[in-house]
Amino acid sequence: MAVKNKEKIYKLSLAAVLTALIFVMAFTPLGYLKVGVVSITFLTIPVVIGAIIGGPSVGAVLGLMFGATSFIQCFGMDAFGTTLFGINPFYTAIMCFVPRILMGLFCGLIYKAFSSRNHANVGTVVTSFCGGLINTVLFVGALLLLFYNTEYIQSFGNSVIAVISALITVNAVIEWIAGTVIGSAVSIALGKALKKRF
Repeated sequence: MAVKNKEKIYKLSLAAVLTALIFVMAFTPLGYLKVGVVSITFLTIPVVIGAIIGGPSVGAVLGLMFGATSFIQCFGMDAFGTTLFGINPFYTAIMCFVPRILMGLFCGLIYKAFSSRNHANVGTVVTSFCGGLINTVLFVGALLLLFYNTEYIQSFGNSVIAVISALITVNAVIEWIAGTVIGSAVSIALGKALKKRF
């Protein structure tokens, strides 16, 4: 019981640290790579790390924090988000929060599926890659579902494929690769430290 309580406290502390990291990254150049209208984000990395170490619930909470920072950016800090907020604030909130919460939750579930079969390291790499991929797919999917018929999104292209091509650039691939490398390395190191400690 004492070991479980210590492990729970450790995971809660880790979640708090990762939440702070998300907010620091969100409001400094560390968190976003501004390319044209759309920003590429590295905020998926702390969410994925939390999902791997703390499980689906921690991943979902960190996804919520990620979504909160994205929504805050829509108040004049990010041109793309600010424009969407001006079109429909409620849809913008859904687009900012729901994909990020689901991303954290799904990453936790993916890792859990691998680790239950004694493939923790493979699960860490797969989950780290899936973090960026899931975030991109869900975010762009929500954007198309909620805003596709608006004049602003139509300006990116006259078809769904054209809009997706405009939004998902080579920089998104860089985001996925960076997330895989950094997320895997940090998660494996933290996982080993957790095993030694408990």
